[in-house]
Amino acid sequence: MTYPENTDVASVMKAAQDNLWMHFTRHGAYQDAEVPMIVRGEGAYVYDVHGKRYLDGLAGLFVVQAGHGRSELAEAAAKQAQELAFFPLWSYAHPKAAELAQRLAEQTPGDLNRVFFTTGGGEAVETAWKLAKQYFKMTGKPLKHKVISRQIAYHGTPQGALSITGIPLFKQMFEPLVPGSVRVPNTNHYRADEITGVAGMTPEQYGYWAAERVARAIEMEGPDTVAAVFVEPVQNAGGCFPPPPGYFQRLREICDEYDVLLVSDEVICAFGRLGTMFGGQKFDYVPDIITCAKGMTSGYSPIGAMIASERLFEPFKQPTEMFAHGYTFGGHPVSAAVALANLDLFEREDLLGHVTRNEPVFRSTLERLHDLPIVGDVRGSGFFWGIELVKDKATKETFTADESERMLRGFLSKALFDAGLYCRADDRGDPVIQLAPPLICGPKEFDEIESMLRSVLTEAWNRL
Repeated sequence: MTYPENTDVASVMKAAQDNLWMHFTRHGAYQDAEVPMIVRGEGAYVYDVHGKRYLDGLAGLFVVQAGHGRSELAEAAAKQAQELAFFPLWSYAHPKAAELAQRLAEQTPGDLNRVFFTTGGGEAVETAWKLAKQYFKMTGKPLKHKVISRQIAYHGTPQGALSITGIPLFKQMFEPLVPGSVRVPNTNHYRADEITGVAGMTPEQYGYWAAERVARAIEMEGPDTVAAVFVEPVQNAGGCFPPPPGYFQRLREICDEYDVLLVSDEVICAFGRLGTMFGGQKFDYVPDIITCAKGMTSGYSPIGAMIASERLFEPFKQPTEMFAHGYTFGGHPVSAAVALANLDLFEREDLLGHVTRNEPVFRSTLERLHDLPIVGDVRGSGFFWGIELVKDKATKETFTADESERMLRGFLSKALFDAGLYCRADDRGDPVIQLAPPLICGPKEFDEIESMLRSVLTEAWNRL
């Protein structure tokens, strides 16, 4: 099956060339080439306009947890659109948003019971920073406005979220940004010797060292000026950095000591990506705020949320107070209905248990690639993995910027896609390949991924 019948394929392809402005895309690459056109999905696979099948090794964009083509999610959307297609949450409520807020609150750790809906993850991060600022102003600490985040971390594209993002290349064209964002080292233990200047740290030692850098940053800025620390359970940009043992426990102690909010950015890590409903549950910590989006509906309709602890909501219970913030489509009835159906599906098919049971299989399958000279590190958690590529395994020597450009964009991205694997070749830190397949995948798909990676990475090494 190719494109749906009665559609002029040529005109659609031309429209993509002439009118569509794609996101994070080098359009010059398509001057003399066809824009890839994905037309349908089924299970763990997607199909292009020519009928070619690809294994969706990135779940769209860390999104399609339940897989493609789930009719029950489409039906939930259609049913809700007929009943109530839209109504805002501005001083009014509708049943599906209320039901979803309750459902999420039941699943969150601690007292994170207050759900503020957005339409995506960047908006959720933006919302969390605004809440942190207003909360401290309302509770007698008006100077607390700064945010600490980690190097190479990606937190979104709105002006505030972009300020929190730790990727200089993404920021420089849009500066000056929102002031008050401070950077600390990330949790890449593979590069711990370089990051710390101390050789041979154990994961536990490095975790403590990295957490202490947050404490030092708070002290340097002044504790009375720092409002929040934003961290992902497993950091995405740079290639899936899991937290070293004890890292989050120490970070929780530090935030409590200095009265700083711990914000767990779980736009990727929530909704089963790590085998738990929320990412912090995987690593046994309770944040003050969770930001989430992507997998809440498995991508069948856009929605995001900031989920806050009850104590952060407390000042807003006063009759004359409000959080002067919102989005037209936040908590959209159709999206909320789809999210509820998606959570039903999670329970019915035990997707969390499936990920937990299959995580060791996925890990061991990817670790077979260690016999390739170009593979330096395989790391991650759940169904969220990164493979770091190196020039020299013994010294961990990485590629120069020019080499990385030629290898990742000049060869790997297209070669992997041509081989039938949709994933991400990324150089926001050191060169990595990222994998985050739908949560329905198992050993069959893992073996397919490993086989395609092995073939393409072997050719990449030979080209060097």
